[in-house]
Amino acid sequence: MRHDTVSARKAGLYSLGVCMSEVIERDRRYEPEFVDIADDSPEAMFGLLSSRGLGDGLPVVAPTRERVEAMLQFATGDADEVLFTLQPRSGIVTRRVVAINAVMAGCPPEVFPVVLTALRALARPEVNLRGVNATTHPVAPMIIVHGEIVKSAGFTSGVGAFGPGNRANATVGRAVRLLLLHVAGAKPGFGDAATHGQPAKYTFCAAENLEATPWESYPLSRGVTAPSAVTVHCGEGPHNVHDAEAAGDPALILDKIGSAMTSLGQNNAPISQAEYFIVLGPEHAASIAERAMTRRDVSNYLFNTARIPAWVFRKHFQELAWANWMKAVDDDELLPMTGDADNIRVLVSGGPGKHSLVVPSWGMTRSATLPLEG
Repeated sequence: MRHDTVSARKAGLYSLGVCMSEVIERDRRYEPEFVDIADDSPEAMFGLLSSRGLGDGLPVVAPTRERVEAMLQFATGDADEVLFTLQPRSGIVTRRVVAINAVMAGCPPEVFPVVLTALRALARPEVNLRGVNATTHPVAPMIIVHGEIVKSAGFTSGVGAFGPGNRANATVGRAVRLLLLHVAGAKPGFGDAATHGQPAKYTFCAAENLEATPWESYPLSRGVTAPSAVTVHCGEGPHNVHDAEAAGDPALILDKIGSAMTSLGQNNAPISQAEYFIVLGPEHAASIAERAMTRRDVSNYLFNTARIPAWVFRKHFQELAWANWMKAVDDDELLPMTGDADNIRVLVSGGPGKHSLVVPSWGMTRSATLPLEG
């Protein structure tokens, strides 16, 4: 696979404050060329990136040879092997390219396999990264980390899992975004046409709270049996749902979640393949499981509850990317917000408090859960 434009091969910074790397094909390997600069201070790095239209607007860590090599110690295989490309500009991904950007994001080396696996997931065809990056919708990849790597690499799955304060969560999400900017070409106004953007385009990463999960792990529910895994879902920022009723009645909790799902303003509304991720807080999950409801029961309940009359959909949308059975119903039929209960994905994250999250999809994309791989 050849990519003859320089822009398709740009990868990031490397060495002591080097300028943008170019990669050269040598038997399916792409090796960076280096140009040193004298100053690797945050101010100098920020200035260099800004002058070349790179970076996410925040200071970066200088990707020295030593730092990049330390990152690569947590990967297997040839550092310069071509792994895949990222759309829309077919940017070439190697382990070294990922390591360069992970260093810039401030990642500790232990999280490097998570960044690599998240990118492998984003490169899968069902994710439709070209559409995710190029749409006017403010879509961002949500990264969920599962299994043994959560503890060994220091991710947080409890209080504030999607918020600030944890290096692993924050920097993995940021590294993925830097790679989308530098390699995929998702630069605002160029490869990223999002009208407003959103804060999740800086970083959007949390871990599954397996200790508080009353069912099997989320990857196991999707047939992934590896000790560690990564899920990527491209969607909106999380929508909070609050139910603090003392009884913890599952119907009250899930009815509120269902009401948050029934918005005509979501891309899910006219697209029946669209997914929802329901991130239950541990207290809501416990209340639901105490009534013997399974993860599948939750999905089925929300599928049957989060519904709008067909005529309302037809009034608001001239084009409906619906399953055929949805197109055939009468106007008064109540239709679900997605075409299949399996499109409603349920996992547990967060800490104490009677809150859960609804994360709608962008629409023309599917999530991916992959075993951890370096």
